[in-house]
Amino acid sequence: MAIPDYETLMHPLLSRLADEQIRVVKDVVAQLADEFRLTLEERAQLLPSGGTLTFASRVGWAKTYLKKAGLVQQPKRGLVQITDQGKAALAQQPVRIDVGFLEQFSSFLDFRNSSREKPISTRLNDVLPLPSDLTPDEVIEAAYQRSISALADEVLERVKACSPIYFERLVVQLLIQMGYGGSREEAGKAVGRSGDGGIDGVINEDRLGLDAIYLQAKRWSNVVGRPDIQQFVGALAGQRATKGVFISTSRFTQEAKDYAANSQYKVVLIDGERLAELMIEHDLGVSVAATYQLKRIDSDFFNEE
Repeated sequence: MAIPDYETLMHPLLSRLADEQIRVVKDVVAQLADEFRLTLEERAQLLPSGGTLTFASRVGWAKTYLKKAGLVQQPKRGLVQITDQGKAALAQQPVRIDVGFLEQFSSFLDFRNSSREKPISTRLNDVLPLPSDLTPDEVIEAAYQRSISALADEVLERVKACSPIYFERLVVQLLIQMGYGGSREEAGKAVGRSGDGGIDGVINEDRLGLDAIYLQAKRWSNVVGRPDIQQFVGALAGQRATKGVFISTSRFTQEAKDYAANSQYKVVLIDGERLAELMIEHDLGVSVAATYQLKRIDSDFFNEE
């Protein structure tokens, strides 16, 4: 089954603590994963940032919201226990415990209506509608991914609007940013062979120039097919080259991809979408508009032992 959202986890989590024993949070996470019959892949699934397990994050946020409502407490780091108010909540025999249910508790309302949370959530809902079952961490992740996706579209549109000559220079500059070519001067010399035998550019694979990568850069709107890749491979053979990169602002047909994959030469295809992603990743044509730091408690600082 799909990984449950953090609100769905609230009731099972509180029920797991009904015996009033102090539990280790990690153990509860594992027990809940068993209860929801999550697969190994689902248990190992990470948030898009790759730093946190999705299920553990959602259990953590369920615990946080229950704590804000006064239904659970944490005697020490990594431990959790139900409170008298939590036992009373279970005594109501609710079918589901979610944000709506927690609003009956004044401490939770204070949390929801605090000056720190309300303006942020209001702005997010106004400008970036997101599912209500996302945790705050996931809201940030989702907002970031949407922002990157929108930026990639804009980057690609800008690239498509530039001249063919500028596009070829852009491609070389991207490879330099990625660590190829050694320096701009060395790459410029290599690109001086542009157009030779169907090759648009040549760039050193390393700073010493021990091997070379031959480039084909096409600012096209039409789909790149197998004949185009065959022609490029023929140009590689004519140069006695072994490696080539075909970059296009459009996309490649499946036949083109298959031909490149099965070629005796090492041929890498980069379509418009991937090109935009690489430009963003390597800070080419984009700049940092804002930086946000997500901070957490430094447990070592508060350790009195």
